[in-house]
Amino acid sequence: VQLQASGGGLVQAGDSLRLSCLVSGRSISGNAMAWFRQGPGNEREFVAGLTASGTLTSYKTSVKGRFTITRDSANNTVDLQMNSLKPEDTAVYYCAVDRTRARLAVSTRPGDMEYWGRGTQVTVSS
Repeated sequence: VQLQASGGGLVQAGDSLRLSCLVSGRSISGNAMAWFRQGPGNEREFVAGLTASGTLTSYKTSVKGRFTITRDSANNTVDLQMNSLKPEDTAVYYCAVDRTRARLAVSTRPGDMEYWGRGTQVTVSS
């Protein structure tokens, strides 16, 4: 199973980016998905996630209203639309697959993720 994240880059505060994660090797239609991030000197933290059905989403408080997570199970992708970016959003962003099929809620714990992408760098300048 491989997760390939793309879409990161260097932007200015207030700009937008769209991250995309393509999963290959297995279907993710039955698994919750999530995005995490890790800034310099920080632990990896939950950013956004959604259930297998896509009906339930969860967001880190500081990104609510600015970030939107979506999935296309037919194409095995999960995206993160990031608007109104701030310098504190600077981090390496990772997509992840929840290890528990059909989990009814969104897990925010890195330990609940089974597969991880390599990450894509997002840098927001002030």
